[in-house]
Amino acid sequence: MTYYTNLSEDEKAKVDELADLMRGKVTTIVAGAGMSTDAGIPDYRGSGSSGNPTVDFDLFMSHPKWQRWVWQRNQETWRTVAGLTPTAGHLAVAALQRAGLVNGIATQNVDGLDERAGIQRPALLHGTFDLVDCTTCGAQYSREEVDGWMRRLNPDLKDDPDPKNVAILAQVDEDGANSSTFEPAPCPRCGGVLKPNVVFFGEQLPMQEMDLAFAYADAADVILVVGSSLMVATGLWVVHQGLQHGAKLAVINRGPTQVDYNADVRIEGGSSEILMALAERLGVDYSEYQG
Repeated sequence: MTYYTNLSEDEKAKVDELADLMRGKVTTIVAGAGMSTDAGIPDYRGSGSSGNPTVDFDLFMSHPKWQRWVWQRNQETWRTVAGLTPTAGHLAVAALQRAGLVNGIATQNVDGLDERAGIQRPALLHGTFDLVDCTTCGAQYSREEVDGWMRRLNPDLKDDPDPKNVAILAQVDEDGANSSTFEPAPCPRCGGVLKPNVVFFGEQLPMQEMDLAFAYADAADVILVVGSSLMVATGLWVVHQGLQHGAKLAVINRGPTQVDYNADVRIEGGSSEILMALAERLGVDYSEYQG
């Protein structure tokens, strides 16, 4: 499939402009939910489609009922995320990275699709769905390992296979929390409360990951925003880091972003088709990454 030839003439001109900006340069990608929507994952941050807020860190820690509810929704849907296939956009980024045109990706997503696509050492600005942390002793466990503990304690809980119902951050549902009988597993080292590694609202950002993202941006000639409005400040900070060091700015997104006014190239469109077309124009072979 040739992605470039399927674009409109205006899109082709914009992709050519972006390819010229990136050719022979180093680019850092700042990615948001638009990178993963083609895989079926909704944008989980903010209020969500129902209009309800998500359980924040303070609420999660305030009462066992909210811990039960968060873990019930996480357990019902985490395997759906774990089974998703990377999008064409993820595969294009992996190919661009291996070609030396992209030094890294700073992602606001927590779905693990970057690693599954072959992207090396993404900076996980909002944590990852693949790990679990103890809020008391700081021990960290794989989500696969924790799954076994949760299933033994809750043998009757059923998986929800629909990606649209993924509860990476559970919505505030007082009735659901009050009625939940889910039994979360405690930390096997200290007995403390376990929490998905995903960054909840009100929780401290992972500074090691932020430092990595800033290091990518410091070394970049171009910052490329993909699939993010940058309404969440973490991605915006990485963009500004690159701009302060003289990087050019490009944007691929459906809808406006917080940095459109400053973009050297702005493409209105989906991440998968535009990134694959970009790889083609840069002469990057992505065929080995296609399933």
